[in-house]
Amino acid sequence: MQNDPLVVFTPSGKRGHFPVGTPVLTAARQLGVDLDSVCGGRGICSKCQFTPSYGEFSKHGVSVGDDALSEWNAVEERYDQKRGLKAGRRLGCQATVQGDIVIDVPPESQVHKQVVRKAASARAIEMDPATKLYFVEVEEPDMHKPTGDLERLAHALKDQWDIDNVTCDLGVLTKLQPLLRKGNWQASVAVYRDHKTDQARILDIWSGLHEGGLYGLAIDLGSTTVAAHLTDLTTGEVVASAGVMNPQIRFGEDLMSRVSYSMMNPGGDREMTRAVRDAINTLAEDIAKDAEIDPSLIFEVVFVCNPVMHHLLLGIDPVELGQAPFALATSDSVTLQAYDLDLTNIAKSAQIYVLPCIAGHVGADAAAVALSEEPGKSDDLVLIVDVGTNAEILLGNTSRVLACSSPTGPAFEGAQISSGQRAAPGAIERIEIDPVTKEPRFRVIGSDIWSDEEGFAEATTASGITGICGSGIIEAVAELRIAGLMDENGLIGSAEATGTARSIPEGRTHSYLVYDGTADGGPRITVTQGDIRAIQLAKSALYAGARLLMDDMNVDRVDRVVLAGAFGAHISSKHAMVLGMIPDVPLDKVFSAGNAAGTGARIALCNVGSRREIERVVGEITKVETAIEPKFQDHFVAANAIPHKTDPFPELRSIVTLPNPNFNAGGGDADGGGRRRRRRAS
Repeated sequence: MQNDPLVVFTPSGKRGHFPVGTPVLTAARQLGVDLDSVCGGRGICSKCQFTPSYGEFSKHGVSVGDDALSEWNAVEERYDQKRGLKAGRRLGCQATVQGDIVIDVPPESQVHKQVVRKAASARAIEMDPATKLYFVEVEEPDMHKPTGDLERLAHALKDQWDIDNVTCDLGVLTKLQPLLRKGNWQASVAVYRDHKTDQARILDIWSGLHEGGLYGLAIDLGSTTVAAHLTDLTTGEVVASAGVMNPQIRFGEDLMSRVSYSMMNPGGDREMTRAVRDAINTLAEDIAKDAEIDPSLIFEVVFVCNPVMHHLLLGIDPVELGQAPFALATSDSVTLQAYDLDLTNIAKSAQIYVLPCIAGHVGADAAAVALSEEPGKSDDLVLIVDVGTNAEILLGNTSRVLACSSPTGPAFEGAQISSGQRAAPGAIERIEIDPVTKEPRFRVIGSDIWSDEEGFAEATTASGITGICGSGIIEAVAELRIAGLMDENGLIGSAEATGTARSIPEGRTHSYLVYDGTADGGPRITVTQGDIRAIQLAKSALYAGARLLMDDMNVDRVDRVVLAGAFGAHISSKHAMVLGMIPDVPLDKVFSAGNAAGTGARIALCNVGSRREIERVVGEITKVETAIEPKFQDHFVAANAIPHKTDPFPELRSIVTLPNPNFNAGGGDADGGGRRRRRRAS
């Protein structure tokens, strides 16, 4: 019943009303939320742990009071005493719904683990890191030359390696004397050179020759995922990569909802800062364990992130980024110590570098993409698109570079989609629809076999077929258009109009049935009119942002399109163009750059000169603010059509024939229907 409390699960975004007293685990199961449990709800296995969130959530339209869940009970108390629960966690089999509640399911409580699609891209990087290891021979003390051991170490660095202006913190100073004597006045020293001040800082010291290596972390801190690459600072080799979901999702899936949470909940910004720093600490610990290295050998961390994440990482309230003129606390690069960010699972003396932001809505992640892809050095006009929950767009050549950000939202990542889910084994990631039979075939993450091929059932036994992820929903909507099941306005036709029983009525609109596993207790996966609308809104924002930059450059076409991030690595360029997500170019001029933001972070980590370079380049990029550009709305409305209302897309139409049905007011004809009044899609 609608009067029952509303339960919202993140990161899936699934929601439903449940009677007071419903266990959270029961609500999760009824909604198909991925919350684990193997003990039958007896509070033994702890697999169903979750984190409740309290306060005002304008994004979800709920206000969560302190009494939204039942009181902590004896079973939870016993488990906490014996094994321990993380602060704020509850057990889904014990906590019951008492009022509206927002519930975050952490990665370790999910049966189907998130696949963080931000692997390191192969890239040759000239090695000149800010932190290097130096072997020195230090002059022994002499009572006729009254200088301290630190001063003689500094003299050795100057004399043998031409390093001066040396300082160190108290931690190094306290162990300096015994280590020098143990090594018979030979030592290995990790020295960090600040590229702005040229000051040298001793981060650590070992007696004799140290062969344990020095490491750094390049972290792409996204609003949805946090991806880290553990890098050898001597060779540049990525020795391990790992990623986690950004725990801030429980406060809001998109950036503005997090800003809103901070505005409406006193201390909300600090709450989100703690959450993301805890996640980074866990990620650092896990990645060091995977690589089998001592985490105290991680001496540098480079961060790239959008402006809201930038502020929340640094502990700055992002409220000013939620309103014009979208002022940053600082747009310059930031250099800090590990303790400034409460990072404890790396070297105590580790140095932090955060790339500069380009503008209030165009962050250090876009700067990292510019560092990686170098649009300012391109002879042809290149459009670079890095799409996550927010799209960062760069357009440029040797004459100049423009940048903007566009609010695409999380639909491209499978959120806000009826059967949507994050990328995990069992999620549909590829789909094709036969234009004659209107029948679908698909592939799921974890298997290379298509659903109509022999062996598919066996190959997907472990994962099942669980939902549809971002790449899957993009291909599904594009395939509906190619197969003539959906018109250019995004309306799905009826079974009579389309000739397939897979077009099923749903209220005043229709959905397309992709897969029905209900006979075996599985999900029923459809593409609904609401799903299509979410994709339309996202792709229209993306295309409108690109068009704004093209207007500013006074061009109607670009020469080349580069798709960055997981978006670029896993999205079919043909399907992206059918949707009208990107401007029309020959498909052989659409390239994937992999995780360009992560690559930019690695470049900045491995080459100190690149930090000077990107700080210079950012100052020369022209920023275009989509939020205040009058033309943005015009471009957005025109881009609602699939692929576009007015832009002709000749390159696309030379390789794909798009049918022209019109399902307005229920019609299935190809001509004349456009004069009928369009039924509004729900």
